[in-house]
Parts: sequence; structure tokens; C-alpha cells
Amino acid sequence: MQENLKKEIGAFSLASAVVNVIVGTGIFVLPALVAEHLGAAAIVCFFICGALVFLIALCFAEVGSKVTVSGGTYTYIENAFGPFAGFLANNIFWFGSCVLSDAGIANALCKTLSYFFPVLDTGIVRVVFFVVLFGGLAFINIRGAKYGVRFIMFATIAKLIPLLLVVGFGMGQITAENLHWKHTLNLENIGSSSLILFFAFCGIETVVTNSGEIKNPSRTVPLGILSGLSLVLLLYIAIQLVCQGVLGDQLVLDKEAPISAVAKILFGNAGITLVIIGTAISILGSLSGAILAIPRVLFAGARDGILPKALAKVHPQFQTPHVAIAVYTSLGFLFAVFGVLKQLLILSTAATLLIYLGVVLATIKLRFKKSNNTEKGFKIPGGITIPVLATVAIIWLLSNLSKEEIIGSCIFIAALSVIYFSMKLFNPKIQ
Repeated sequence: MQENLKKEIGAFSLASAVVNVIVGTGIFVLPALVAEHLGAAAIVCFFICGALVFLIALCFAEVGSKVTVSGGTYTYIENAFGPFAGFLANNIFWFGSCVLSDAGIANALCKTLSYFFPVLDTGIVRVVFFVVLFGGLAFINIRGAKYGVRFIMFATIAKLIPLLLVVGFGMGQITAENLHWKHTLNLENIGSSSLILFFAFCGIETVVTNSGEIKNPSRTVPLGILSGLSLVLLLYIAIQLVCQGVLGDQLVLDKEAPISAVAKILFGNAGITLVIIGTAISILGSLSGAILAIPRVLFAGARDGILPKALAKVHPQFQTPHVAIAVYTSLGFLFAVFGVLKQLLILSTAATLLIYLGVVLATIKLRFKKSNNTEKGFKIPGGITIPVLATVAIIWLLSNLSKEEIIGSCIFIAALSVIYFSMKLFNPKIQ
């Protein structure tokens, strides 16, 4: 299928996008949240989640090396299970997981910067801030994927600097006694803590949505995803060791800003400023990464006839899906201005796990498709063992969701199903 999109994303760019999108705002509160139930033993959950996310990443790498048109997770699931599954995946992903969370982190950025500029969080100034934020990022990405990628690479480096400074100077301030395990491990506390931690590893589904613009995907996708995840895991483990080793039992008392607490000990009040700047850059980088990637899901849905055709238009000069980018950023702007319902934010977290489950199952299904068996690309060793293990892992994580989250997810899927079959009723051309 010819999409007329430039292939400008290489392995280093993809790995940078992985680090940028995954290392988001969560890292600045993650150490205290995970340690709340396990203390120093929380480090075990990092290895558990690291193993689980690598299983899922291998599935993304296999299907991503074979499916080379834009759409990422939506395209993977649609190729394996057909239009209905693709419709669900497309809308659960771009709306349930992305628009609402983007609006939320845009508000978080506004509040973070208001520490230095209080006027930003007031009235019309707040609205103007969101216009400049979403409008500026839309402009960068409409001009070309390479400009969006360059901005992501800058944001990745800029936000890692304060984190690496805290890790580098903090290693020398670790007290061995603070790392002693004082909690008993069991499936219940490991499961609840791992669920919290796993959300900090989410982001693979975002970076692969530009699959139609990736150079040599059979090599770039597995190399970019796996190398990016390796860097994230090492960084997370180092940050957890420093926070636990420096703060000890006081870590759980600094739930809102554990890294800021460590930075204050290491660098004084200047450390707090450093981390606030790092937080702002981190949020901006995550938002820019989403605006680079997610409009391609709308573009792919329009290309396949499940969303309005206008979203599939490609800019004649810049060769980017400019209408999809404009629509996506406009929705993000509106939800940022008028606020986001808490229940929908909770739904967005559950939606990510559902998307992961769909991709893992698609990996298994595509293995048995003759047309895919003859295609070149990365292939997970060991048959379907790893996809099956990943499926079990995701179901285990989903089992730790609250009753309200499960009910909310079911209602959302049911509503999308009604919309799909209503569309089919009035438009027989939809498969």
C-alpha cells in the first residue's frame, strides 16, 4: 500500500523516541509509589516488570518488522483479526489512551511552570499557553517527521540531564542500611506494586505508530525498541536505588516528589529547581512524542475507511498527515482547557494494557498466516512461547485492576461496538 510518507526514522531515532516517551512524568513520583508496599524490596518489581515489558516488546518487534504501513498497534491488530478488532484498537488507543492523557499532562506542564510563572495557571493566560503549546507542536510535526524527531531527541537529552546528575551524585550518598529488605514478599504486594510500576514502562505502542516512516523496519524496529527499553530499565533501577539508599524509610513520605527530595539533599534548593525544570522538559517531551506519533493512528484509520477520509490527507509539500495532526492537537487543546474527567483518565491506563494484549495475540495469529510466513523480518525465537508468556503476564496485570476500572473498560468497548455496527448498517462498504 502506497502512503507517500517519507521514511526518515532510523534505529537511533526510534530508540530516542522510546526513551523519551517512556521516561515521562511518572519517573518523578515512581520511587515512592513502588516502595510504599515493599520498601527496599521494591527493586524486585523492576526486574519483574522489566522482564514482562521485554516479552511484550519482542512481540512488538516481530509484528512491527513485518507490518510497514502507518498505524502501529491498530494496523497490527487489524491485520491479524480484521476490521472490527482494528476499529476497537484504533479508537481505544488514540482516544482512550492518548487524547485524554495528553490533555492531563498538558495541565501538569502548566502547573509545573507556574512554580516560576504563577500567572500561567490563571484565566485567559492558561488558554493562551495551551494554544501556543499545542499549536507549536502541531506546526513542528506538520513540517515533517524529522523535525518532530529532532525535537524529541533534544527533549530526551535535556530531561535526562537532571536525572543522571541525581543518579551520579546520589550513588556516593547511599547508605547500605537503607537498602536492607524489611518487607515480606507475596503475590499480592508484588502484583499491586508491579501494576503501578508497569505503567511507567508504557510507551512502545506510541513510538511504533510511525511505522510507515521507519527506514528498514526489519532491522530498525527490534533494534530501536529493545535498545531503548534497556536504557530505560537501567535508568529506573539506578533511580530507585539512589532514592531508597539516600532517603531510606523517609522515601514513602515524599510521594509527590521523591527525586526532588533527593536533589535537595544533594544540591540544596538549587536541586529542587533542577528537578522542576527536568519535570517540565519531561512532560513537554512526552507530549511532543505523542503528537509526533498518534495522529498516524487517525491517518491509518481514515486510510482504511473507519474514520473520515479527510484525516488521510497528506500535505503536498511536507508529506505529513497534516489534517490528522491538526485534528488530534485540537482535541488535546480542548480537553486541556476544559479539564479531563478522572474516570476517563483511569480508563486510559486500562486501555494501554488492552492494546498490549491485542498486539501480543496478533503476534500469535500472524504466525499462522501463510502470507506472513514468507515475509522477511525479525522473528522471536522459541515459537509462540514468548507471546504466550506475554499474554499470561498481561492478564495477570489486568487482574490487579479495580472493579471500577474493569467496568469502565467494558462500557467503553461496548459503546465502540455499537458505533461500529451502526456504521456498518448505514454504510455497507465498511467491512
